[in-house]
Amino acid sequence: MLKNIILAVFLIGFVGCSQKSEMPHHTHAKPKVMFQTVSEKDAILVQEGKEKYHCHLCGMNLVKFYKTGYIAEDESRKYQYCSIHCLADHLNQGVELKNPKVINVTTLKPIPVLEAYYVVGSKVRGTMSRVSKYGFGTLEAAKQFQKKHGGDIMDFNGALKEAQKDFQ
Repeated sequence: MLKNIILAVFLIGFVGCSQKSEMPHHTHAKPKVMFQTVSEKDAILVQEGKEKYHCHLCGMNLVKFYKTGYIAEDESRKYQYCSIHCLADHLNQGVELKNPKVINVTTLKPIPVLEAYYVVGSKVRGTMSRVSKYGFGTLEAAKQFQKKHGGDIMDFNGALKEAQKDFQ
């Protein structure tokens, strides 16, 4: 009797192990890439040395937060920021920057901040702020993004004013 029970348990275990197709498979989903992120080959990075990949102010990865990025310079060097939040923070420190540019979400190229259209407060997550701010090279591109994700369209001064609220 004991022999039969052991044999039955063995056979059930053997048959159960041999039917792998019926066993649940655990798959590991790829982590979702954030909207702000681009591949390194698509990112234009202007800083040099060990700071090349990091926001001048907060140190966050510039490739990971590329679509919310800004570039500016002073007399001695170029700066790159992960967001308008960090650009505003640097300006609040009294620095005088020239030639500020925002990353155009559509083309991934830097464009002058005063030529861009900004979608502020969309459902797409922002960087360094609860209120997102994305720059576009054309009003049409900003409207298409706004239609899909919400938010308000404004100029650079409006977007910068919104970013300054983070420091009040």
